Amino acid sequence: MRRLPVYLLLDTSGSMYGEPIEAVKNGLNVLLSALKSDPYALETAYISIITFNSKVEQIVPLTEINAVTEPSLTASGCTEMGHALSKVAECISNEVVKTSAEQKGDWKPMVFIMTDGGPTDDVDKGIQDFRAVKTGVVVACAAGTSADTKVLKKITENVVSLDSTDSESIKAFFKWVSASVSSGSQKIEESGAESSGMDDLPPPPDEINVVV
Repeated sequence: MRRLPVYLLLDTSGSMYGEPIEAVKNGLNVLLSALKSDPYALETAYISIITFNSKVEQIVPLTEINAVTEPSLTASGCTEMGHALSKVAECISNEVVKTSAEQKGDWKPMVFIMTDGGPTDDVDKGIQDFRAVKTGVVVACAAGTSADTKVLKKITENVVSLDSTDSESIKAFFKWVSASVSSGSQKIEESGAESSGMDDLPPPPDEINVVV
């Protein structure tokens, strides 16, 4: 079976402490519940969650939707975004099945990045590592006014922003991610085609601004 890998790269640095990190936990809950009740997503989508602060951890390896349990998240430390991009590149290299003469590999991974600040490490090396692996749609979300959209634009052309890191905004982002994964799964099941950019995703709700 060809899987649709979905990587969530979540900022859990100190500035996310309090309402923002609680909102991310609720958002993940909403996302997993929505996907677990979606027949297309259950058929093809596999989820991995990577968190980054002063250390980077893959807290959920690539796992079929039904088997994903909600991870516990805490916020502290710096924003090692460069290291996080290198880590997701390494995970994609190790976990995503490549197409060969014998078999069709997995679909190209969808990657969703969410951060509320700027990187505190060398992001250029991470971007280089990340560009070296094959990905499908990559969306970066700048949550709140301190997030650095210029850096995110270097990672992907698909950048969105939230005006605030309150629970409504963050929940809206995760709902949109789940809708995007659902539509990506449905497209694959029905037409065998992959989502390749923002135009292939459902329109973002009012809380989400597309950064041009």
